[in-house]
Amino acid sequence: MNLERYQVTATTATRYLFFTGKGGVGKTSLSCATALKLAEAGRRVLLVSTDPASNLDEVLATALTGQPTPIADVPGLLALNINPVEAAAAYRDRIVGPMRGLLPESALRSMEEQLSGSCTVEIAAFDEFAGLIGNPESAREFDHIVFDTAPTGHTLRLMSLAKAWDQFLDNNTSGASCLGPLAGLAKQRAIYERTVQALADSTITTLLLVCRPQHAALREAERTAAELRALGVANQRLIINGLFETPCPDDALAQAWQRRGQAALNEAQAFIRSLPTTQVPLRPMNILGRDGLRALLDERVASSSVAPSVATEEPPAMESLESWVDELGELGHGVIMTMGKGGVGKTTVAAALAVALAQRGHAVHLSTTDPAAHVTQTLAGNVAGLTVGRIDPIAETAEYTAEVQRTQGAQLDAAGRALLEEDLRSPCTEEIAVFRAFAREVDRGTDRFVVLDTAPTGHTLLLLDASEAYNRELQRQSRSSLQPESVLRLLERLRDPAFTHVLLVTLPEATPVHEAAALQEDLRRAHIEPFGWVINQSLLHCGTCDPLLRQREATELRYLHEVVEVHAHRTAWLPWQAEEPTGPDALARLAHSHLEPAVLS
Repeated sequence: MNLERYQVTATTATRYLFFTGKGGVGKTSLSCATALKLAEAGRRVLLVSTDPASNLDEVLATALTGQPTPIADVPGLLALNINPVEAAAAYRDRIVGPMRGLLPESALRSMEEQLSGSCTVEIAAFDEFAGLIGNPESAREFDHIVFDTAPTGHTLRLMSLAKAWDQFLDNNTSGASCLGPLAGLAKQRAIYERTVQALADSTITTLLLVCRPQHAALREAERTAAELRALGVANQRLIINGLFETPCPDDALAQAWQRRGQAALNEAQAFIRSLPTTQVPLRPMNILGRDGLRALLDERVASSSVAPSVATEEPPAMESLESWVDELGELGHGVIMTMGKGGVGKTTVAAALAVALAQRGHAVHLSTTDPAAHVTQTLAGNVAGLTVGRIDPIAETAEYTAEVQRTQGAQLDAAGRALLEEDLRSPCTEEIAVFRAFAREVDRGTDRFVVLDTAPTGHTLLLLDASEAYNRELQRQSRSSLQPESVLRLLERLRDPAFTHVLLVTLPEATPVHEAAALQEDLRRAHIEPFGWVINQSLLHCGTCDPLLRQREATELRYLHEVVEVHAHRTAWLPWQAEEPTGPDALARLAHSHLEPAVLS
C-alpha cells in the first residue's frame, strides 16, 4: 500500500491541530515534530499536552509548567502541560476567593472540601483546555495551537465534556452541582459554547488520528473517528506511524515485522481509504530533542542516523513471566494489575498472565479499566476457568443512577426527585459509577484471581487517587449509605502486597521507561509498592541483519540496564513476537518465554 509521507506546512495547517490515538503510537513525537516544523517556518506556535502523564518535557528537553514556556533555540515555539491537580487548585481559588471576608471560615472550609473531589480535577483541566479554544483572548498571539492529547478514551471524554457541561447548564435549575455553585460554571458558558463550535469548524480545527500498522491501533483509530464525528469533529486525517520496509529479503525477523504491518494495513483498507491518509517511516532512534524531532519528518536527517550496529554488551539478569505466574499462583487468589504508558502491551501481558493462571487450574477474571478496552480482541478465544469483562461507563452510570433513584429518590417528594434527577445528569455521575465498578472488580479478588488491564498511566493514577474524593462526593449528595464495602476497603486492599500485585509494563525505550519510573514514585507516595517490571517487545539478540532493527536492538541495552539496576526490584523479559500474540495459545507461549543462555550466544 503506497501512502504519501506526512508533511505539514504553514499554509495548509489549521489553527487548531489535535493529535490523538491509542497509547504508544507516537502522538507526542508527531505533535512535537509538527509544532517544531511550523515554528521553523516562521509561525508562532503553542504546543499543549492534555495528558495527565505528559512526557513533553522529556521529548522537548525542557522543564514545562502550566504556563507557556519558550523552547530554547526554536523562536516562536512555546509549550505547556495542563496539570490537572494545579488546575483544580486554581479553580478552587477562583470559586472560593471572592467569598473570603464575606462568609465565615467554616463555610469557606466547607466549600473547599466540596471542591476537593476528582470531579473538580476533571472540570478544572477541561476549563484550561476549553479556555485555549473558546476564549479569543487566551492565545491570540499564536498562529497555531497544537494539542498532544491523552490516549483515545481520555481524549473522547475531554471533547465530549464540552457538550455534556453545556447541556447540563441548559437543564439545571437548582443552582448547585458537585462542583459547587453553578455560577462558577455559568461564567464559562460562552467559552464552552465557542469550544463546541470551534471543534466542529473544519476551517480552523484538524484532528489527526495517529496509529501504528497494527490491528489494535487501526481498530481503535476507526472507532475513534466515528465517535469524534458524532461529536461534530469532522475534519480528520489519519497518520500511520512507524511503517517498516526491510532491504533484507532473507532476514526472517525483518520480513516478519514487515509482513505483520502489511497484514494490519490490508485488513483496515476500507477505513484507510475513508480518510486522507499519510505515513511516517519507522525510525532507528528514540525521538528525543530537536534533532530527533527533525529526523522524524526529514528523510535526509533520518537516513544519516542509520548505521549498522550490533548489541555486544551482555544484558542484565532478568526473570521469566512464567516464573512469576508460578509464584503468584501459590497465593490462590488476589489482584494483579498491569500499568504503564499506553502502547507498551499492558493488555497483552494481562491476558497472558490470566491465561497462564487459568491453565494451571485457577479461577481467573480478566477485566479492564481502559475506556478503549481491547482485552476481548487480545484473548480471542475461550479458556476453561477464565471469565472476561470490562468496566462499561455507560452501563455503570445507568445502573448507579437507577440505584440512587430507587433508594434515595423513594424518600423524596416530587420536587426533591426532580432535583435529584437533575443532579444525576451531571457528567460527574459517570466518574462515581466507574470508580465504584473498579472497587467492585478489586473486591472479586478475595476468592479468585482478578487480572486488571488498566488505562494508560495518567488516567489510572486519577482513578487510584479517587477513593477519599469519591467518599466526599457521596457524602455531599447524602449517598454515603450507598457506598459499598468494596469502596470502603479499596485503598487497604491496593496497599496490601499479599493481595494486590502491580506489574509495571514498559518497552526498552526512553519514554516508556521514564514514565513507568515516575508512575512507580506516584504509587509509592500512595503506599503501593509495585511487584515488578515487565520489559516487553525486546529485540535483544534477535539475530537480525536489518540495519535499522540492529540499531534499535543495540539502543535497548542501556534501558534494560537502567530498569534492572536503577528502578526495579524484579524484572521479567518478553521478546518481540513475529505474530501479534492474540488467542490463548499465542498468549501461553508468550508467558513461557525465557531468556536462555543459548539465546545470548
